Amino acid sequence: MDYRGQSAAAGRHVLPDLTRACALIGIALVNVGYIAWPLITGYHDGGLGTPSDDAAYFGVNALFLFKSYSLFAFMFGVGFAYQIASAERRGASFAGQYWRRIAGLLGFGFLHVALLFQGDILIIYAVLGAVFFLFRSLGIGALIRWAVAIYAVQLLAMGALAALIWVGNTFAPEDMAAEAAFTQAAVDRAHAVFGAGTFAQSVQLRISEWSELTSYAFLMQGFGAFSFFLFGLAAVRAGVIADPGAPIWQRARRVFLPFGLAGSVLGAWIMAQADSSMSPDMFLGLFVITLFSPLSSAGYVGLIAAWAQKPAGWLQTFLARGGTATLTAYLMQSLLFSLIFNNYGLGLFGELGAAACTAIAFAVALFSIAFSSLWRLRFKRGPMEAILRSWTYWGTR
Repeated sequence: MDYRGQSAAAGRHVLPDLTRACALIGIALVNVGYIAWPLITGYHDGGLGTPSDDAAYFGVNALFLFKSYSLFAFMFGVGFAYQIASAERRGASFAGQYWRRIAGLLGFGFLHVALLFQGDILIIYAVLGAVFFLFRSLGIGALIRWAVAIYAVQLLAMGALAALIWVGNTFAPEDMAAEAAFTQAAVDRAHAVFGAGTFAQSVQLRISEWSELTSYAFLMQGFGAFSFFLFGLAAVRAGVIADPGAPIWQRARRVFLPFGLAGSVLGAWIMAQADSSMSPDMFLGLFVITLFSPLSSAGYVGLIAAWAQKPAGWLQTFLARGGTATLTAYLMQSLLFSLIFNNYGLGLFGELGAAACTAIAFAVALFSIAFSSLWRLRFKRGPMEAILRSWTYWGTR
């Protein structure tokens, strides 16, 4: 049975899979700056300065930063709802399978950190997913109220961080100088290891950097991701994720998207004024983008929904089929980036500006989705999805 037949048999629409595929493209465009350059600085270590590099950096921040991962988190919530429905249809226990799945994500996440990319999201999703289980029985209204409240906490966290950076730069320059020295030491270490070191050294450094920055990563993304988990679950229960013609998607692309993009462009412009990764402008811009990204993300789903309503063409089917194997595609992106930029591969770490990195990321994203889509022509699931599913349903029928 082909992809369309499988989706119809499962009662699923193409919209969720198209959304996953589109999110993967944005994730690659954002992640590449923190794989091709030191994680702690991104392009601010030397990847900016030319008009094309500055334009690429601005465009990625305005269009994809905090939006692609929001869409990915939204689809995690959608997948959670599908898992509940599947367990109910089979009369199986959802809890045991879910906790094995969370453990599997955690395992994949730790391997991802050690072997490929310390900016992993799978561990964050596994930890948040454990808490998400407690919300499984809430109704649509309660889910939305919790989602809005938790996203407000994300905004408060980002605002507080921006205020602390401003206070530090204004009233405690000596402390910020010490922080700058720490950052420079981390940058030098990254260049020494990822730019000239061995694979074993890169594994050690990735684990070290992840352990140092994991709390910061949770602060930057955790509350926002969790709120989108809740939005995704609410969308399935409201029936709109299976209905691309639902009024909410029209409103999202006509009303939410223009405001969201306008605010994101403003935030990206503020970030473009920053002269370092620890500049107050950087964190103010991040706060503004965080404020408007839910509107942009909803608008993007609205655009995808409009596409999903059109007659199925080859491109739509090809991308959607690739969107059924996002774990495979996500890990493949990191694998290809690590081979391109690390010394044990092509050794381009710290060598290419934002424009070149963005072009590479776009090609890698398309390749990863194409690989997943072509794989799914022959196999029922992606390779990583098959492993995770085998573990999830281990010992059950």
